[in-house]
Amino acid sequence: MSAIRHEPSDRLHGLDALRASALLLGVVLHASLAFFPQQTWIVADDSRSTGAAWLFFAIHLFRMTAFFLIAGLFAHMMLARKGWLGFARDRASRIAGPLLAFWFPVMAGIVTALVWNAHANGLVVPGAPPPPPPTYDWTNLPLTHLWFLYVLTLFCAATLILRAPFAALDRKGGWGRAVDRLTGLLVGWWTPFILAIPLALAMWLDPAWIAFFAVPTPDAGLVPDTAALVGFGLAFGLGFLLDRRRDLLGRIAAWSPLFLIVAVAAGVWAWSLAGGPSLAPMVEPTADKALAAAVVALAVYASALAAMGLCLRFVTGRNPALRYLSDASYWIYILHLPLVMLAQVWIQDWAAPWGLKLAGISLGTLAVCLITYELMVRHTFMGRWLNGRRVPWRRPRQPVLAPAE
Repeated sequence: MSAIRHEPSDRLHGLDALRASALLLGVVLHASLAFFPQQTWIVADDSRSTGAAWLFFAIHLFRMTAFFLIAGLFAHMMLARKGWLGFARDRASRIAGPLLAFWFPVMAGIVTALVWNAHANGLVVPGAPPPPPPTYDWTNLPLTHLWFLYVLTLFCAATLILRAPFAALDRKGGWGRAVDRLTGLLVGWWTPFILAIPLALAMWLDPAWIAFFAVPTPDAGLVPDTAALVGFGLAFGLGFLLDRRRDLLGRIAAWSPLFLIVAVAAGVWAWSLAGGPSLAPMVEPTADKALAAAVVALAVYASALAAMGLCLRFVTGRNPALRYLSDASYWIYILHLPLVMLAQVWIQDWAAPWGLKLAGISLGTLAVCLITYELMVRHTFMGRWLNGRRVPWRRPRQPVLAPAE
């Protein structure tokens, strides 16, 4: 098979496309929750369909795993460029910092949507005393969708801790070369099958695992679910190793059609084994649960690798629109969930098809996010904080030199 070679200094435009696409699909994913056939979300729209559950399932299989693949690759790139101290400072500022700064505003927006929804559905009786507020501790603290930043912070800290003894002992680079050779052996058509083994085991042993939601989302509590740490940690680790072997990205791109076929077949099978949009956990580690865990795990990694490979294969040049969306993705990720929930509450009783409502919520949320990104983030100190650079409102013109006489 042909390979596409990349030098470490090359910008991977395909990863810009993957990040932008996964971001846009994330807005659609959260918007679709209101339209499930049975209520699984705070807001239950009057118009519901199994199609919304199918859409959620297909996106959720690969999206966050792909994000962690990208995060791992960029983590190694930054560590190699800035050293361990610069890496720690950058991750503390641009990952842990936004988590701490935006958690409360995001929670305030979500609570506003919850209260509005309760009033809209008659769950709050005028004059009646309000229900007691929930109590939170380290076991159930709601991380909301910002859990990604929390888990990524843990992975970056673990990277520094695990790397330190190897860096101290491997002065001549022998271990590093051995790791690179092992990475080469890991990457091929067999990659999703190998990665699926530990994830399937972790999900099989988890008594709270719900097959429909694939890799559990660690959005509550400061100790992430074991299956989440395994599933997303393997993706982060693979991305980290791939930056050391950029030539292997060409191999992933070459095998992407096969990854896509495996992802579709395993995804359809996983849907069937999960019972569709069922919220019932598979408690006991039975043979049926083992099969479901194996098929779901295979679908997760095959779909994430297919998405990465296809983007690397077909997006090879600079695309200003994709680059803009990629730059805006961080801000949209932080801001979108409260906006989606508020829009869901607003239109839940409108007489319109679910697909039209879903499109309206998604496009409206993206419009607000992009406008605020352009006005408040891209050209201000927040752009430098979140994206590492601030884009001037107007780029200075290059002086035109008069020809020498």
